[in-house]
Amino acid sequence: MQESRYEAPKSRRKLVVGNWKMNGDRAANGALIDALRAGLEAGPEGGPDTDANGAAVALCVPFPYLAQVAGALDGSSIALGSQDASEYANGAYTGEVSVAMLKDFGCAYAIVGHSERRTLFGDTDERVALKAERVIAGGLVPIVCVGETGMEREQGRAEEIVAAQLDAVFERIGVAGMAASVVAYEPVWAIGTGRTASPEEAEAMHAMIRGHLAERDAAAASRLLVLYGGSVKASNAASLFGRDDIDGGLIGGASLVAEDFMGIVRAAVGTS
Repeated sequence: MQESRYEAPKSRRKLVVGNWKMNGDRAANGALIDALRAGLEAGPEGGPDTDANGAAVALCVPFPYLAQVAGALDGSSIALGSQDASEYANGAYTGEVSVAMLKDFGCAYAIVGHSERRTLFGDTDERVALKAERVIAGGLVPIVCVGETGMEREQGRAEEIVAAQLDAVFERIGVAGMAASVVAYEPVWAIGTGRTASPEEAEAMHAMIRGHLAERDAAAASRLLVLYGGSVKASNAASLFGRDDIDGGLIGGASLVAEDFMGIVRAAVGTS
């Protein structure tokens, strides 16, 4: 594992993204957004003013709730995102959701390649790359997820697997595309399990990701946001986000509980 040789995160704005996964209903969504807006936009006396203090926040919600959440976030500094996007522009693709549709609802981000999409729904490295390409072409920011399984880590192949996932995307979108993207490292063995990579393990992989891009373009690598995803909680967020190459988090279960998510955002603000 290599140490970071690139620009420290204080020059990169922290980003915390909530991924609701397949959770929520209209009543719960409204209550959660109300609590988040009250807590995250209160300013220094009532809480972290994320827009002013160096941490950006986004929520990636299920497709049926995009309209509701877009309305609830109107006038807010919290951005909207989707949990996936089709690699197709439009046409006879029943059940798919295009980037143009997401943009029409005000999405700024789209997650592509989440481990659950890869493992449960067969998204290959190549398909993830096509989705990332389509998201960028449509004017949104792809959050490209990469990560190894527990077995791959035990075999000593973690860096090899993550590098291959990155390379598949890089071959489609190039340096400019990567510079316009966000990467989220999510060790599959830590997602929803309560296990978390140690700050040292996470930082080492984040440094590898940045170094891998730096082999092609050091300036783009220094600007790239690399998030950590894998059982991030308010109690461990500061120890993760305080590392040089960890620029925030992709948050699953904790994003469904307002106080938990706000605690993670506070940690991001505090380490910016």
